[in-house]
Amino acid sequence: MKNSGNTIILTGGGSGIGRLIARRLHDAGNTVIIASRNMDALAETAEGYANIHTLELDQTDPVSIDAFAKRIADDFPQANMLINNAGIMRMEGSLAAKRDLADAEESVTNNLLGPIRLTNALIDQLVAQPNAALINVTSGLAFVPLVLAPTYSAIKAGIHNYTVSLRAVLKDRVEVIEIAPPALRTTLTPGQENNERFMDPELFVDQVMDLLQRDPTPAEVLVEEVDYMRRTEKEDRLEETVAGINPFLANF
Repeated sequence: MKNSGNTIILTGGGSGIGRLIARRLHDAGNTVIIASRNMDALAETAEGYANIHTLELDQTDPVSIDAFAKRIADDFPQANMLINNAGIMRMEGSLAAKRDLADAEESVTNNLLGPIRLTNALIDQLVAQPNAALINVTSGLAFVPLVLAPTYSAIKAGIHNYTVSLRAVLKDRVEVIEIAPPALRTTLTPGQENNERFMDPELFVDQVMDLLQRDPTPAEVLVEEVDYMRRTEKEDRLEETVAGINPFLANF
C-alpha cells in the first residue's frame, strides 16, 4: 500500500480509532476526508490538521450515500482509498427467548449494508485510480462471537467474507486490506473505555500503522492481541475459545 500522497476517505472519523487513524494518516503526508453524521465530532478531529476535511454522511441512508459519492467525485476526484471504519455495537441480551430486534436491525443497516452500499457507490472511482486501496475494519469477533452481541459478531464475520470476495475480484486493481481490532478501550460500548483488560487504542493504532507500512502490506492487519482469535478455527479450538470469551454462558 502506498503510504503517502493518497487522498483517503475514512468513515467514523469523529471518535475512537477512526480519529486516531485519520490524524496518523494526515501526519504521514496524506489528504484525509472523514465522514459521519456528527459534524461537531468531525470538526474536533480535524482541528489543527490542514489536510483533514469533513463531510456529512449517514451510511444508513442510501440517498445520503449517493450524495456523498457525488460530492467525492466532484470535490476529490483523486480519492484513491476508502476505509470503512464507522459502526455501532449493541448488546442484545439472551438469544434463548423472543426479544425486540430493533438493535439487531439497526446494526445490520449500519454495519453491514452501510459499508456494502458505500463501497458500491465509490468502486468505479477507486478502480480508476492508481495505487487504489480499500480497507475494511472488522473485529476479532468476526472469528469468535460475543454472545451478548450476536448480530454485531455475525456482521463482522460477514464483512470479513465480503472483504475476501472483494480481494479476489479486485486483484491487481485495488489493494484490499482487512483490519481486525481486538477489544479496545474506546467508547464503542458504555464503560468500555475504562476496561483495563482491553487494549489501549493508541498502542493499537501504533501497531496498525507499522503493519500498513510493510512491503508487501499484509492482507489482514492483525495485532498480537487478536491473533489468538483469528487462529481459533484453524487450531480446532472454537468451542473452547467461545466459552473463554463468554464466561457468562452458564447464565443463559
